[in-house]
Amino acid sequence: MNAGFDNALADGTPPSATAARPVHRTHRFRLLLQRELWEHKGGFVWAPVIAGLVFLFVTLMGVAVGEAAMRHGDGNVTVNGREISIASVDLGSITSHMSPHDIREFGQGLNGALYVSAGWSLLVFGFVVFFYCLGALYDERRDRSVLFWKSMPVSDSETVLSKLATALVVGPLLALGAGLATMLGFLLLVGAFAMLHGANPITLVWGPADPLTVIANLAGSLPVYVLWALPTAGWLMLCSSWARSKPFLWAIIVPIMAGVLLGWFDLMGADGIDNGWYWQNVAGRLLFGTWPGTTLAYVADQPGVHGHDVIESMGPFAGLAANWELLLRPAIWIGAIAGVAMIFGAIRLRRYRDDN
Repeated sequence: MNAGFDNALADGTPPSATAARPVHRTHRFRLLLQRELWEHKGGFVWAPVIAGLVFLFVTLMGVAVGEAAMRHGDGNVTVNGREISIASVDLGSITSHMSPHDIREFGQGLNGALYVSAGWSLLVFGFVVFFYCLGALYDERRDRSVLFWKSMPVSDSETVLSKLATALVVGPLLALGAGLATMLGFLLLVGAFAMLHGANPITLVWGPADPLTVIANLAGSLPVYVLWALPTAGWLMLCSSWARSKPFLWAIIVPIMAGVLLGWFDLMGADGIDNGWYWQNVAGRLLFGTWPGTTLAYVADQPGVHGHDVIESMGPFAGLAANWELLLRPAIWIGAIAGVAMIFGAIRLRRYRDDN
């Protein structure tokens, strides 16, 4: 080490120059991801966590209200032909008379509640990603921080792709983690309520429920979500890089006005115009793809599919199978290609856009 230092001095080169090493591209990309998370920690980290805590608080308040109603109530309920007082309800006695079919039905209800508990964080995450993509390239032009970042040895492609990866890969993983933590907290609350009323939470709650299947459904759907949300993220980032002001209005008004014009032509009797197809496959994909779960609504709305029957027939992995079934449809791939094209346009606009 000292010999290298002496040689550097003999050559007249500063020691820092000889010690410097070019930053590898993957390391540079990781630093860009860290920068995005550092600047938007409130949206990607704390917003899903707070949403989960709000759900748990509301659940706890509901349990407290139910407990008060049960203690002060004077009514009766009929269970398997027996009259049971609400004030002295014993869940252990009730569940001991449940048939295996009843337990399975109860477990499916618990799984539905688990999806709802995890869905709060994912719902809030959809709003976070929508407005993050909308301001990802506009905000840095508005506050002129883009001048600083363009002076760094980072290309426009790396910058835009790091923002895209934050929105569609890192962000969903963080939101899913918050949702799963909320789901486990919900199970603990329901188990505690069952235990207070003479039931074994293992046999009544944690046994019939299947949180591992719920986790597999949610985590396994993430790759499909990335493809599904790509046109929405591409459109929002394209508007963010192009609009000189108010990118939200441009992102909303353009597809809505196009739909209104198509509807007007449809009313005028123009042939070959399917206004409903436009709202579902174009406007809907441009504006609502950041919310997880919209894929299931698309599958259930297809011709030949009878709403919830497609979910009922798939068993425990209904959501996962329905999401992956989308990979067989051209719509998701056409949308992904359109999203890639719009991301490319956002990169080019960031390179040459000058609001001065």
